[in-house]
Amino acid sequence: MSDTRSSASAPPSLEGARHAPLAMSAETFRDLGHQLVDQVASLLGAVPHGPVTRDESPSAVRAALGLTGPLPEQGTPAGPLLEQTANLLFEHSLFNGHPRFFGYITASPAPIGMLADFLASALNPNVGAWTLAPAATAIEAQTVRWIAELIGFPATCGGLLTSGGNLANTICFLAARAARAGWDVRAQGVAAGPVRLRSYASAETHTWLQKAADMAGLGTDSIRWIPVDQDRRMDVSALRRQLAADMAAGDVPCLVVGTAGSVSTGAVDPLNEIADLCLEYGAWFHVDGAYGGFAAAVPEAPDDLRGLRRADSVAVDPHKWLYAPIEAGCALVRDPERLRAAFAYHPPYYHFAEHATNYLDYGPQNTRGFRALKVWLALRQVGAAGYRAMIADDMRLSRVMADVVSRHPDLQLMSQQLSITTFRYLPQELKAGVGTEPVERELDVLNRTLLDRLQREGEAFVSNAVIDGRYVLRACIVNFHTQRADVEALPEIVVRRGRALLAQLRASGGSTSVRG
Repeated sequence: MSDTRSSASAPPSLEGARHAPLAMSAETFRDLGHQLVDQVASLLGAVPHGPVTRDESPSAVRAALGLTGPLPEQGTPAGPLLEQTANLLFEHSLFNGHPRFFGYITASPAPIGMLADFLASALNPNVGAWTLAPAATAIEAQTVRWIAELIGFPATCGGLLTSGGNLANTICFLAARAARAGWDVRAQGVAAGPVRLRSYASAETHTWLQKAADMAGLGTDSIRWIPVDQDRRMDVSALRRQLAADMAAGDVPCLVVGTAGSVSTGAVDPLNEIADLCLEYGAWFHVDGAYGGFAAAVPEAPDDLRGLRRADSVAVDPHKWLYAPIEAGCALVRDPERLRAAFAYHPPYYHFAEHATNYLDYGPQNTRGFRALKVWLALRQVGAAGYRAMIADDMRLSRVMADVVSRHPDLQLMSQQLSITTFRYLPQELKAGVGTEPVERELDVLNRTLLDRLQREGEAFVSNAVIDGRYVLRACIVNFHTQRADVEALPEIVVRRGRALLAQLRASGGSTSVRG
């Protein structure tokens, strides 16, 4: 019986050479790559001379990028598409590499890291299995060792690169759960256990802990929040009392989190004292050093940071103080087998009679990108000495900022630790009422409104913190582009914007009050 289907409905023939719309010749790829690098270099060169960000609504950004239409049926030539997209991205983005970006803890990206991501994408290895990524796996293993060496953690540790601090901390949390449960918690679950596993952290700890306790099946109610002292550091006496009370009640202290650089103020917990208590009570000692852990490499950093070398596990973020392009976190565990015990479902793998690392057995991901390359190349480019110098410079610039703030009559310095300075705009007409409820409420609203204007207007970018119930401005420096002139300029920018805000309020309400 003959085939009666029309030729229009028949699939295209694969006889001869295949035509794939995504394919490029080597010559085309080379030309487009050179053009894009030239364009991006020019755009990056202009960043310091423009705003940190632009005041645009979400709908305006969507419209400018043409994101409102349906999926196109036909494609667009790659050359014009790349050129247009690069321009649009630089016209409608926030630049964390701008020298006056002081918001959150997002670093300026290292140029060699940008190029490394390009190279890693060209290879596209799956760094979950040795056989799929032999070179990338070996480079990641060395990167982990070098990171440990830089911060003073044992280089014999195990570890892996992650998407960021949340996942790095969570991996360490799950390693602690498997190590301290006392039963096969991976097979039987936490509900099968005869006791409740507890974790302990200061009130300044990042919200990764709630996510980890939730995902691990312990529940957020299992967390014991330990109060902090006047410097926002964990109160070790309160920790001891809580550990003793929980053990007396039959609970098991599973994990104690020490913070090496809190998100709000850069506070560093008394890590050595916490390590002593963990030894005494048999708890896993974990250090969240996502922000401040790399400062342990700097001689002038707080002495408490040296205590992270005693931890069972440490989380750090190379995309913070190693200036790697996002994403790049890192989980370090003193005993490498604790990672396999928490994640592996395969026996150890040997290749040509040598032990080979399959990173799928050391964390939750099977498919993993080549994150390590951008960190490894940057470590090779500048060395440990280069990183110590850049981190120390960031910390010194933060102290300069604190000094300028403390001397300005319209600003109040709240804290300075590591590379974070917090302060608030305090106009002189409100100084007499500081500490009273009406004025404190007024100052909170004033600084909240001021922050919104600073972030939208783009001359400089800061974030916020809440210290002792007071809403304050927060400037964090993890930026090798930032100069002394930039940090000295910020206080005057804040005051100028603050005065303009007050003038507007007076004109509209006939008062210096910002309420209503």
